[in-house]
Amino acid sequence: MQYATRWLQNNTYEEPAVPTDTDRIRKQVLLNAPRERVWQALSEAGQFGTWFGVRFDGPFVEGRRLTGRIVPTEVDVEVAAMQKPHAGMPFEWIVEKLEPMRRLAFRWHPFAIDTTIDYSSEPMTLIVFELHDAPDGILLTVTESGFDKLPPDRRAKAFAANDGGWTHQMRLIRKYLALQR
Repeated sequence: MQYATRWLQNNTYEEPAVPTDTDRIRKQVLLNAPRERVWQALSEAGQFGTWFGVRFDGPFVEGRRLTGRIVPTEVDVEVAAMQKPHAGMPFEWIVEKLEPMRRLAFRWHPFAIDTTIDYSSEPMTLIVFELHDAPDGILLTVTESGFDKLPPDRRAKAFAANDGGWTHQMRLIRKYLALQR
């Protein structure tokens, strides 16, 4: 168990490379920070945006519909360079649930980056962030589900893009929290 905990501190756990479930993505990362600090990084729109690479038009309030605009992350130059071509692109974000210090849930249109497509009639995926106590910090699990409901011509591409994206995001939040110490 001690080896596994040490490994999680330095790595992001990923599901197998060949997905066995095409409807959901699940990632985990062990964060060496107090629960309160992790919660702030997730639940405060400004802090979330700093590491994630987005600027929202308001705070996270349960039931609220927000517009986010992609901005390069402030915590990693390589990821910021990948985000830069999409800078300014708006996307819809609905705050589904806020359970303080434990769980956040949002909805969005995954991989909605083609400006010639109106995604508003498509189903949204559900993103859930869950915090769990671990021996050396907080285990953060993010799950995005609902890909099987997307139009068939977008499903695989959206799944692949977000699978890679969540891997980056787990590294970004770990880096953000480490920089905030």
